[in-house]
Amino acid sequence: MSSPESEELERIRKQFDFGPYPRIPVEKTPKEDNNQLFFHNLVTPYYLRYQKVVNTQGKRILDAGCGSGYKGLLLAEANPEAEIIGIDISEASVKLAEERLKFHKFDNAKFYTLSIYDLPELGLTFDYINCDEVLYLLPDAVKGLEAMKSVLEPEGIIRTNLHSQMQREAFFRAQQVFQMMGLMDGNPEEMEMDIVKEIMTALKDGVDLKKRTWRLAYNEENSAELLLANHLLVGDKGSTMADVFDYLDAAALDFITMVNWRHWSFVDLFTDQKNLPSFLAMSLADVPDSVQLQLYELFHPVHRLLDFWCGHPQDLPEFTPIEDWSDADWQDIRVHFHPQLRSEKVKEKWLSHLGDRLIVDLGVFFSVSSNSPVYADAQALAALLPLFDGPQMFSDLCDRWQQLAPLDPLTMETQPRQEVETAVQKLLARLEPSLFVLLERV
Repeated sequence: MSSPESEELERIRKQFDFGPYPRIPVEKTPKEDNNQLFFHNLVTPYYLRYQKVVNTQGKRILDAGCGSGYKGLLLAEANPEAEIIGIDISEASVKLAEERLKFHKFDNAKFYTLSIYDLPELGLTFDYINCDEVLYLLPDAVKGLEAMKSVLEPEGIIRTNLHSQMQREAFFRAQQVFQMMGLMDGNPEEMEMDIVKEIMTALKDGVDLKKRTWRLAYNEENSAELLLANHLLVGDKGSTMADVFDYLDAAALDFITMVNWRHWSFVDLFTDQKNLPSFLAMSLADVPDSVQLQLYELFHPVHRLLDFWCGHPQDLPEFTPIEDWSDADWQDIRVHFHPQLRSEKVKEKWLSHLGDRLIVDLGVFFSVSSNSPVYADAQALAALLPLFDGPQMFSDLCDRWQQLAPLDPLTMETQPRQEVETAVQKLLARLEPSLFVLLERV
């Protein structure tokens, strides 16, 4: 006799056999999507946790719940020479994923029809696990986290996410409506989708459920993916930030950071971050990150996904904030561009901006890591140019800065070395929080 858990997984499997997700043409490439590549690059979370730059060559990466393989393709593009393994409970999805990676000439990729719960059966361990848009469908999120942890290397990192109970509340009400009508008793297909369209379209525009969950795209012929991912999503569940930390505690995993961390800052919700209400100004410094994230969600539940990185508990050293580094600290720093900047296409644009002597918002190259512009003038662009060829020591960048501007523009005398170093320190300290540059102690 099958268990309720296995019955729920079987219903989910049938839904994704019917409609593999995402429905992106096999030939579409994410090569130019620097924002998505930035999040799927192991370098990003590894640096955020360890303040080191990892080489992706030879790393083994798991796409847990790979669907039709587009995220696996992103992982392959973002992590050169890494081995990609994908699993999914939907055989139809696995076949599409295999086809996609072969089409794009990635031979170092394998896919298996397997549940996340059964991951240990592979007999493999992983440096990075991507479990995107899956954990909220599992009957037991903690069990899923534990299964991924069991195959994670000691310094490995898991990226996963849950649906926000607060932001997505209206869609959960819609699912409850269509469950009551029996449209989700089995595997929703064309007939059930047509009924949903007819009902939602017939509602007055002012009805809350229509106003909050319906848009014209749902009425189009190719709307199946939207409907199956929202109004008729089998197994969909919502969570809160408090739940996230409860699940991690239960699975004995450490929270690292939100994937879109720059857009989860509680203080950014206030008009003047430097002049907070007195109660907050006095107490916020002692409030743990977990509580600040919960406060953010309660004040401003705008994120559909509670998207985060986690890993094995680690005794990590306490990293000194950049603003507190001494001049001696800077001398031991190796500077890297984030890998998503180190491309010929970005270099070509960089040189064009430099040639035009423009002040550039580096967000034109990737924008997801910053919620405000990060500007660089022509001298900064020129000083950082060697980073396209590889990492540079801080002192070497200072040498280049001094060559570019040997004289103080006010006194027309040779710039003192200390002033040069201070200028380069300020530039790098502005760029590092958005990970345009990575600063690694050697």
